[in-house]
Amino acid sequence: MKTTQVAVQMYTLREESQKDFAGTLRKVAELGFDGVEFAGYEGWNVNELKELLDELGLQAAASHVPLEELESNLGQVIENQKILGSGYIVCPYLMPEQRTEEDYQKLIRFLDEAGEICRGEGLTLCYHHHDFELECMNDGRQALQAIYEDTKEENVKAELDIYWLAKAGEKPAEWMERCTNRTPLVHLKDMTKDKEQFFAELGTGGVDIDSVLEKGKEAGVHWWIIEQDMSRLTPYESIEISINYLRKLLLKKG
Repeated sequence: MKTTQVAVQMYTLREESQKDFAGTLRKVAELGFDGVEFAGYEGWNVNELKELLDELGLQAAASHVPLEELESNLGQVIENQKILGSGYIVCPYLMPEQRTEEDYQKLIRFLDEAGEICRGEGLTLCYHHHDFELECMNDGRQALQAIYEDTKEENVKAELDIYWLAKAGEKPAEWMERCTNRTPLVHLKDMTKDKEQFFAELGTGGVDIDSVLEKGKEAGVHWWIIEQDMSRLTPYESIEISINYLRKLLLKKG
């Protein structure tokens, strides 16, 4: 198995998946992806889904699972990941009403406890951020900084998102250094150079993707995950551009 592999976040293909989940996964395999990061299973039984993944030669890189489901049904989430062969469970998003200082403190406690349970089951819990977690709390720390500083490193890992770091005015490569040995999953996406700062296919925007990849081995990255929240191209055209660009960069680095 390759040390670092390439997956696609299935949220990118949400409309295609709703119409034909199996066909969408088949197309992902044809484009040369090693795996997929799920954002729901479109009603599929996980046992049948695992059979399909095996047939297509795809791995379940990780699964994004809403915070509410992690809080209410962690045991079943863990069992589903074991069946799929996924090693990573990701808390993906906080609703606007969940972003108060008190909410962050509750989140930190929950992530630490849930992460310990996951670790005991041979799985890893990660936290995926957007730009709002880069805002400062009352103690002067960014919320994302507090999440990683106030949870145990062995319990909670990072899924850094390169676009959202850049959108918040941060330097993604510096966050890769800060999260050395703590960032097994990285979302790769570019950003347009204009004032709109729209989502862009890899290599077509202004984010320094190369410097992020340089930090990958040192940071302990297991999966580079291509995601395109929105695109002016079709989703398939978008991820094909991104994976072809990423392949060229990774090939140069040996």
